[in-house]
Amino acid sequence: MDRNTELSEFLRTRRARLSPEDAGVSASSDSPRRVPGLRREELAQLAGVSTDYYTRLEQGRHLNVSEAVLDAVARALRLDETERAYLFELARPRPRRTVRRRPPRPQRVRQGVHALLRTLEGVSPAFVLGRRGDVLASNRLARALIIDFEALPYHERNMARFMFLDEAARELWPEWETVAAEMVASLRLEAGRHPDDPRLTELVGELTIKSPEFRKWWADHNVREKTHGVKLYHHPVVGDMTLAYENVTVPGDPDQALCIYTVEPGSPSEAALRLLASWTATPPASASAPPAAPPSQARPSGGPSRDASPSSHPSSPSSRSPRSPHGDN
Repeated sequence: MDRNTELSEFLRTRRARLSPEDAGVSASSDSPRRVPGLRREELAQLAGVSTDYYTRLEQGRHLNVSEAVLDAVARALRLDETERAYLFELARPRPRRTVRRRPPRPQRVRQGVHALLRTLEGVSPAFVLGRRGDVLASNRLARALIIDFEALPYHERNMARFMFLDEAARELWPEWETVAAEMVASLRLEAGRHPDDPRLTELVGELTIKSPEFRKWWADHNVREKTHGVKLYHHPVVGDMTLAYENVTVPGDPDQALCIYTVEPGSPSEAALRLLASWTATPPASASAPPAAPPSQARPSGGPSRDASPSSHPSSPSSRSPRSPHGDN
């Protein structure tokens, strides 16, 4: 991602969404507006800088912008905390590299975090998200709820890729458009923090080509950081569930987040989650597991196909792919 181009587009889209009325600017009736939102000179006046200076900033020209100016622009554009941090990240000067930068190393999940996922087994769906929304590790209940990421090739274990390229995702999330748009905003934030990540560039390129929704939302330049919230699920076996989630940064690795789902005690969602946990429970060692379906027929998911039932779908761990010992990606 070219930082100057991204800075230019981000400022332009933020200015376009701010109407003169919302900004407290009196609009002249004898001068029709050719673009939505504030004009550059109006934004510059609100920020207390010259129109020429702001124009050069929005055009992505190389400027040594002070924090005071960026703060004034952020206030004028009414950016929230995440957007403000993103603006500062884009405008921050980068040191010139004298050597070629090595690609980022594969992320690994600590054994202690794997143990925590096992502790939550049968109680709460939980998984670890890494850079780019890569799913680095998950417990059995999370795989049954969403998809068995660990049965997929490494490069396909990505939440955004599943969300936009797998039709099952649109059935799984009744509010798919909201959830998917938030995922795009999270990826945009990730791109600002890691502009030189080749795998992120590859992912964005693939989704831009294959998904018109992703292409549209990516062009909006929205950024958002989701640390908690509520999501609706429609599971093919246990039905509708309302799940709250918390994303907790893994100590020692700011690029890993442990996502844990919970339900309201005594709610229908709790009963549905218990049913899902019972369905995915490991059978006794003496029980014989049904054979796994051939790769051409098996759906790579912790849940069944859309016409399956709890009694007809194999739930034995032997029908799943073995877990990577490190969850690296």
